[in-house]
Amino acid sequence: MAVTPFDKAPALRLHALDSEDLALLSAHVQDALVRVGDIAYLPGKRRFALVGSRFDWAAELEGRLERCRAGLHFESVERVRCQRVSREQPDALLELLAITFEPGPEAPGGTIRLTFAGGAAICLDVECVEAQLCDIGPRWKTAARPSHDISAQEDGARA
Repeated sequence: MAVTPFDKAPALRLHALDSEDLALLSAHVQDALVRVGDIAYLPGKRRFALVGSRFDWAAELEGRLERCRAGLHFESVERVRCQRVSREQPDALLELLAITFEPGPEAPGGTIRLTFAGGAAICLDVECVEAQLCDIGPRWKTAARPSHDISAQEDGARA
């Protein structure tokens, strides 16, 4: 049996315990596609979780265009606030652009912000940064590398 790139790709498993770790995790989930129905907040467990299809940027460096199913969860979540994310549309797709951390008045707490294309965002008020990203499903070839039209953003910033 011939070995394909899919057989060689290691499953990603990352933990984030501070803002620097979170920046690395963010780079790996940039451009992940997340279905609104695959987002959950479990207040009793103080956990926020989502499942999405992440673009594998490491594979792209090797000339392969691939996506894979990945799970991402955050612990010690005290509150969740959503902006332009409609729970009434569970099949709507969000494109994750970045995950950032803003320290709060009492370290190590603060706010983790998941920023999506189109102005959507989810803010997690956390006791501390504690996140995990794991590849959990199949990989598949994709036709295109994600890209963003930043000229429109630049023009809007000048106006």
